[in-house]
Amino acid sequence: MNGPGHTKQQSTIWQDEATRLAYAELANVFYAREIPGLSAEPDPARLQRRLNSLPYYVERAATHIVLGEVPLELDSHNGCWLAKQGKCPQWQAEQTQAYYANQATVGLVVPVLVVDGGITSLYLDTLDQSRDGLWHCNQFGWFDNSGKAHGDDEYAQLPATRYLLKPSKALMTAACCGHRWQYHKMLPPRTLGLREMLLASSINWPNVRKKQQRK
Repeated sequence: MNGPGHTKQQSTIWQDEATRLAYAELANVFYAREIPGLSAEPDPARLQRRLNSLPYYVERAATHIVLGEVPLELDSHNGCWLAKQGKCPQWQAEQTQAYYANQATVGLVVPVLVVDGGITSLYLDTLDQSRDGLWHCNQFGWFDNSGKAHGDDEYAQLPATRYLLKPSKALMTAACCGHRWQYHKMLPPRTLGLREMLLASSINWPNVRKKQQRK
């Protein structure tokens, strides 16, 4: 956490007023956003771990966002990305199958489409396992190569209608901005949590279908 790279990033942050202000605004927003959720944690031991790690993840997210290369407008005051909202995306099984069967790799940031209560939303997730023609996403569980959810009891609490989509700049942009639709009508965007804001800075924007190569 306090290695040479970290020190270099911190000194870069404080070199100009605009960047310093954006960093401070993001950190404040992230704390305000995460603390109410922590107050509902029933397990004291888990609450302690989450509280201990919160400053690290807030600092990391704010730093990565301020110093990153996300080609979207940043609203640092509200801690969100801004872009024009397009049409409601659709799951396309054949295109998804061709991509995940041959090109996807573990560690890739991917878009997941969730339909819950008539509301369609896009989320960011990461591929963390692959086996037997299935892909596992860190948050949304297992999918087959076509992008269809491969549910079991372990993921019974997740929305039943969820699809892994083939990454594109339009889909990744919509997910980063929290775009939502209800029966194809645009809704106000949802607020992204700390995890997804970090994932947005991990996308390889020049080629969203390939992992970002860490420098």
